Amino acid sequence: MPHATIRDVAREADVSVASVSRVLNGHTNVRPAVRLRVEQATALLGYVPHAGARNLSLARAGAIGIVLPDLHGEYYSELLRGMDREASSRDLQLLLTVMHDRPGRHVTALQTMRGRVDGLCVMAPHIPADELAANLPAGVPAVLINCTVEGSPHLTLHVDNVAGAAAMTDHLIATGRRRIVHIAGPATNLDAVERRRGVEQATARAGLSVRVLPGDFHQEAGIAAANALLADLDQVDAIFAANDMMAVGALMTMKRAGVAVPDRVAVAGFDDIPLARLLTPALSTVRIDIAGMGARAVAGLAALIDGDSDGSDGIQPILPTLVVRDSTDQPSLETGHSKGERRP
Repeated sequence: MPHATIRDVAREADVSVASVSRVLNGHTNVRPAVRLRVEQATALLGYVPHAGARNLSLARAGAIGIVLPDLHGEYYSELLRGMDREASSRDLQLLLTVMHDRPGRHVTALQTMRGRVDGLCVMAPHIPADELAANLPAGVPAVLINCTVEGSPHLTLHVDNVAGAAAMTDHLIATGRRRIVHIAGPATNLDAVERRRGVEQATARAGLSVRVLPGDFHQEAGIAAANALLADLDQVDAIFAANDMMAVGALMTMKRAGVAVPDRVAVAGFDDIPLARLLTPALSTVRIDIAGMGARAVAGLAALIDGDSDGSDGIQPILPTLVVRDSTDQPSLETGHSKGERRP
């Protein structure tokens, strides 16, 4: 290839530009397999580094791009808090953009980062894997958070939503609940799909069925679902929402209608946003260390940028914790239990 660049080499070898630079500059802390791929790509493309090109390739923006689906609610505040904490400790700046739900917005959001950042942290549970892969800037290190990632070469952090949702459902069943309603998230959202799957698997194991109501992860959806349930309250004794904000809406609606929580209807959520423990009654939920997940993503991206990792660690699981609080804590005579935290 005439006039091949260091980015061409990185693309051919399927590694970061930083990894190519470390090989070309003789650094020893490069894995043999990575070194071999870079050397083979260099020979194949006929790449010859020179001082000017090397300096340009090593230039750093000192910023990382953060691409999120939304900013509404405490979940994203916590995620960004963790990202900012880790980035600040590394003297990195955050450049933030939001995809929202508008068609094609994810393409624009990703393209605006091209040439402006040293790497990307992308949370896109609502984007199909092939679309996301096609629009990630080539040669830019990236860490994915809760994305559809079959066959993805990128380092990915993935919450075990199925196990977390199943654990909460098992808890509700253990306290004697048999008429469980699940307020789902968006049908195209990976987190929502996996959480619904966890509920359905747990109820099926117990020989129960679950009623599913539509939702969108916003508080208003929880209010709407709870109002629908008030019309026939005998058909529900537990509400498990796919996130805390919908659970908050459902819990407050039940309280305003004079329904005792948890004595009449238990209410639970997922994520453990800060507000969850401040409600009355405090909300049972499935805890994700949201800020810790954000910090972990930035730390992983920094390692990719510095050439200390080539991203081959694949999918790294985020294990949730069941948190039992007052909104569900009604021990059954057979299985009594106490409030607290435990892994699924």
